[in-house]
Amino acid sequence: MKTLKDIPCGERVRVVKLTGEGAVKRRIMDMGITKGVEIFVRKVAPLGDPVEVTVRGYELSIRKADAQMVQVE
Repeated sequence: MKTLKDIPCGERVRVVKLTGEGAVKRRIMDMGITKGVEIFVRKVAPLGDPVEVTVRGYELSIRKADAQMVQVE
């Protein structure tokens, strides 16, 4: 299964599942990244960290470690 970390710039994906435990998973969900939501990958930093995405109409930067916990299709 692909994760948000693996998606190149300009792609639009849908969240299938969130992995991770406790506070980290809760923080990702609080940012608006929940199952079924559509995410547009706007930019990826030169070294791949962070990833800038558009979620629910607002822009968000997410660390590579957190992006790896978001499974997408």
